[in-house]
Amino acid sequence: MATIRLYMTISLDGYVTGPRDDAENPLGIGGFRLFNWLDLRNDPGPSGQVYAEGTATRAVIAGRRTFELAGRWNGDHHDGVPILVLTHDVPDEPPPGSAHYLTDVRECAAQARAAAGEGDVLVHGAGAAQALLRAGELDELELNVVPVLLGQGRRLFDGLPAERVELELVRRLVTEDAAPAQRVMHLRYRVLSRGRSGPPAGTP
Repeated sequence: MATIRLYMTISLDGYVTGPRDDAENPLGIGGFRLFNWLDLRNDPGPSGQVYAEGTATRAVIAGRRTFELAGRWNGDHHDGVPILVLTHDVPDEPPPGSAHYLTDVRECAAQARAAAGEGDVLVHGAGAAQALLRAGELDELELNVVPVLLGQGRRLFDGLPAERVELELVRRLVTEDAAPAQRVMHLRYRVLSRGRSGPPAGTP
């Protein structure tokens, strides 16, 4: 069965964009600093490996906001694979290319797994990641941790319910030989279990 894996670049303090991100400035103020590591995407080192794995996935799940801020990827994220866009409301205008809108997270995950077959599913966006995690449909997290503190912006895990999520580190790749601005730590985690982190219901 296909693995549904979040691919997300974050700052050391957990931000995926800088402050005031919008259509004209999709990564917010200072947010482009997070993606200097992509300058090494064609190199044989760790960053090139992670990038190649992402573009080898056979389906994409994206949140509606991420999809729109990315210019809808002009209808093709990579290789014409299906793009399943999670949204609260389906717009009247159909999405371009291989994209489809869905409102049910479990149906979205099922369609993505079916489309990917024995391949993997790439997840984009904090909203989509949180929805899949809450539904128990997110299998792994590939976090590209950049050694910078943004201080403000949009955090990856803001808004999650008060439940503990157990993770297992299954891979750690470090760009030790990269230039300082291109350094990043690629961490892959497997989602093991979810459970309440607070006291049981009814506990005073």
